[in-house]
Amino acid sequence: MKILIAHHHSFELWQTPAWLIGRLQQEFPGEHFVQLSSYDGVAREVGDAEVFIGWRLQPEEFTAAVQLKWIHAPTAAVHQLMFPDLVASRVLVTSSTGVHGPVVAEHAIAVILALAKRLPQAMRYQAQHRWSQEQLWREHPRPREVAGATVAVIGMGHIGREFAPRAKALGMKVLAVRENPAKGTEGADAVFAAGQIDEVLTQADYVLLCPPVTPATERMINQARLEKMKPDAYLINVSRGDLIDEPALLRALEERRIAGAALDVFDHEPLPENSPFWSLDNLLITPHTAAVTEKLWERHFQLIAENLRRYLSGRPLLNLVDKKRGY
Repeated sequence: MKILIAHHHSFELWQTPAWLIGRLQQEFPGEHFVQLSSYDGVAREVGDAEVFIGWRLQPEEFTAAVQLKWIHAPTAAVHQLMFPDLVASRVLVTSSTGVHGPVVAEHAIAVILALAKRLPQAMRYQAQHRWSQEQLWREHPRPREVAGATVAVIGMGHIGREFAPRAKALGMKVLAVRENPAKGTEGADAVFAAGQIDEVLTQADYVLLCPPVTPATERMINQARLEKMKPDAYLINVSRGDLIDEPALLRALEERRIAGAALDVFDHEPLPENSPFWSLDNLLITPHTAAVTEKLWERHFQLIAENLRRYLSGRPLLNLVDKKRGY
């Protein structure tokens, strides 16, 4: 069986490490692994591959992949693969959503604490050599406690499920919004259907976005939804920029209709140097680093190896994507 690995990115950590193919070959000596250092050879190599490991496959490359039976994406999001021919096919798609859950949940907790304690503003004053005790107290919103605050978690996948107990440990009230509330609260204080999001937004001091990108969630945070939020509430996005109507959020932040936001992801990345988001003093920007960890590819390896064992023995795969739903 030929297994083609093609996962390249300009950011070093997102690239497939050179050691991956060696460890997989050692673990599965009977299989044929091919690892590409760029996407240039995908069209040539994918034709006789049964398994493809990568986050991107063009429709014309998919058409040429006549023996393909399974695609594994080393990413949590798979919307980039959901083109019509692939969705309609019998090719299995798996994601790496569980790989990122713990570290992204930690990042979400970190930015909530930073926003609550107004650390970005304190660091700006530090750069000015200013002792800002009075300023930080007089500015709106003031530094606050997170214990007793309400956080709305939009999306209860791996990130949401990892985040909820961490937030509860800090004394926060967790309201979960998920497509199917019958799946349970996952440790949250209450669970709501996706259609109840407006009701939840009115109650939240912090709104954490971590759902997959689907037609139903794209631009879900728009002007109308921002107007539902409390004036002293914060918006946090650790999923994908597609979830937010960015011009609407920019206006809300400029007009201080919400307290602020923390964004790890944007529509266009890297965020352009001339983006007005850079100059906002009520926005905490992190450069898509919520999932950054030295443990990343070891976790990827463990997931890929386990799923290869399952695939070879005919057992159900982990993180199997429902292609019609897009996640």
